[in-house]
Amino acid sequence: MFYILHGEDEFSRSEALMEMKAKMGDPAMSDLNTTILDGNKVTLAGLMHACDTVPFLTDRRLVIVEGLLTRLGAEGDGQPAWKKEYLEGLIAYLKRLPESTRLVFVESESLSPGHPVLKMALADKKRGYAREFRLPTSGQLRGWITDRVKKKGGEIEMAAAEELAAFVGSDLRLLDQELDKLVTYVDRARPITRADVHLLVSYVQQASVFEMVDALGRHDGEQALQLLHRLLDGGEHPLSLLGMIVRQFRIMIQVKDLAGRGVPPARIGSQLGLHPFVAEKGLQHSQSFSMRQLEAIYRKLLETDLAIKTGQMDQVLALDMLVAGLSRGQKD
Repeated sequence: MFYILHGEDEFSRSEALMEMKAKMGDPAMSDLNTTILDGNKVTLAGLMHACDTVPFLTDRRLVIVEGLLTRLGAEGDGQPAWKKEYLEGLIAYLKRLPESTRLVFVESESLSPGHPVLKMALADKKRGYAREFRLPTSGQLRGWITDRVKKKGGEIEMAAAEELAAFVGSDLRLLDQELDKLVTYVDRARPITRADVHLLVSYVQQASVFEMVDALGRHDGEQALQLLHRLLDGGEHPLSLLGMIVRQFRIMIQVKDLAGRGVPPARIGSQLGLHPFVAEKGLQHSQSFSMRQLEAIYRKLLETDLAIKTGQMDQVLALDMLVAGLSRGQKD
């Protein structure tokens, strides 16, 4: 058979592929009988050679091709001759694929419904299999988290799942890592709570910093100070907290600069190496400040850091004065 695993959900795609590898039997023999090909380089002859190779000391071999179907695209009038020939040859070969070979096409994007290889897989269920891996929507993410925790043998409260969905977002690999941490922490003895999420998940720990920056943008000094002391009372060290505030304003300067240069919001996070949620929040908060204001605030943050580290000012008092000053606003 041949299989098509396509779509943007890299994490679930990878899991499905690992399950296929596990079904190959003994891992040592499986590795000997697995070939991975780069779809951007492999020729049709090279692909056929890999598939026609007789399995070694077993009855099956696995051939994984990454990105080939996306490279070939769907049929169309403007298609280059080599692509058309490649597709026609590939479809003809798939009809006589050796019974001992499991050929898997892995695509990082969802294929067009008109792709001839995808249409063949959907039409001939005995010969082909296709599965699309779409990222869960924001509305589906909470259910995904709950189901994932159950698979790990644990439970999670709805409020905790909502918190993770809101602040970690649809990065399923990161979510899975955080859930492993949380399930281990509660030792499967009780449901994961919102407090556990706030204690262990760094993105959620930064949520109150985001809220505080938001309050500063609204010049709401009372709310900003309340959030500051909530973080301090929760055990955050003043210097650690100052570092998080500095980082947030640095991000705001960076994303505002890139947005001003015309970089699309969807690309700003990847260009800066930031989690999408962090980049989105930074861009949102930066709209409350001009670039000149942000630069002045950043200088004030560095002055506060120096005052604390040189002993010129008590740590908590310095933060109180900083937040009170920033909430009154900066002149352009």
